Amino acid sequence: MDDEQKVDDEQMDWKQKVEGLNSELGIVESSTSQMDDEQPKVSVKTLEKGFLINVLLEKNRPGMLVSILEAFEDLGLDVLDARVSCEDTFQLQAVGSGDSHKDDSINEQVVKQAVLQAIKNTDDE
Repeated sequence: MDDEQKVDDEQMDWKQKVEGLNSELGIVESSTSQMDDEQPKVSVKTLEKGFLINVLLEKNRPGMLVSILEAFEDLGLDVLDARVSCEDTFQLQAVGSGDSHKDDSINEQVVKQAVLQAIKNTDDE
């Protein structure tokens, strides 16, 4: 085998290794971005009396709406107004208000954690 042939073989070897690594990285990148898409986006803002709650998930799951509404109930929040879409993605915008006694102990973070837990519960089922 001459020197040119050896160089060509080595280049092909390296090219295959690089393509293999790129392929592996592509798999890792796509699974990471897929995981990011599946992460729920939950925001809670305090209103004069109650909270504005926004939930967005790229994929709807069975029981999601019921689980979130049960979390509101557990916190003593009544849903005063809501818009929900749960065909492919899950989107919820709700205004929740509760008893004046309980409002002092409930803040944005408590509501957000309750909603995230409700979403997690639908994963476990």
